[in-house]
Amino acid sequence: MSDTAQQPKTSSGMAIAGLVLGILAAITSFLPIINNLSFFIALIGGIFAAIALIGALRGKHTAKGMSIAGVVLAIVSIVIVLVTQSAFKAALDSASEELKSGSQPVAASEKKDEKTEAEPEDEKAEAKKEAEPAESAAEEKSKEESDEKEASEEVDYSSMAIGQAVELENGLTLTVNSVEPFTSEYGSDKQVVCVNVTYVNNGDSKESFAPYDWKALDANGVESSETIVLDGEDELKSGTLQSGGTVSGNLYFEGSPVKVLYYSNMFHSDASIGWVVK
Repeated sequence: MSDTAQQPKTSSGMAIAGLVLGILAAITSFLPIINNLSFFIALIGGIFAAIALIGALRGKHTAKGMSIAGVVLAIVSIVIVLVTQSAFKAALDSASEELKSGSQPVAASEKKDEKTEAEPEDEKAEAKKEAEPAESAAEEKSKEESDEKEASEEVDYSSMAIGQAVELENGLTLTVNSVEPFTSEYGSDKQVVCVNVTYVNNGDSKESFAPYDWKALDANGVESSETIVLDGEDELKSGTLQSGGTVSGNLYFEGSPVKVLYYSNMFHSDASIGWVVK
């Protein structure tokens, strides 16, 4: 047998494929969502490179260095994918929490009235309160805050009355003013109600408002988004409300809702507030 026939092959298809897939996985491993595919590319490339490396160690070819490079690239790519996805998930969770912050109800209009009634009724009572020691005043303030918190927690924000205002943590106050049947001038057969809502921004920063933050719940438990009516008036549009600003508008829903729901934004899975339609 000749010396040429005894010499091993100088290259390996498995090694080349592993290296190419490893490079492709490494390039795309930093890209969120796309790197889901990069993980599998790296895995397949790593398998090819590992098989090629075993072949090189057994003397079947001389592409040992290429095989090692493919294995290393596959491992590095998989690590980068896992780290990147973990960071991306943490960023999404943080963004979700930021969206939720300030969107929870903290007070209803009835609670505000009770607080007003609890204030001193004459100047004598106010003067007596100011004359108390600082420690007693601090204790009283702490007790009042605790009582307000407990009272707020007792409010069922999922069953508010039409016309009742609800304040959110961010200072935005919402009111469903009315829910009335709407008859289209175009003779539409579908039953529609007109819901009038008001936003008041008592907070320090801008707050957004939009019709897709609202849904209607019917007696069968179906939640519906706003429907389109050709002759609707004063429809609520999307926008941003400055501190101290107020805006009102109409929303139109099909059917006969039993509740009007506020979702704060389209990314929330549960409604923040519900107004009962009677």
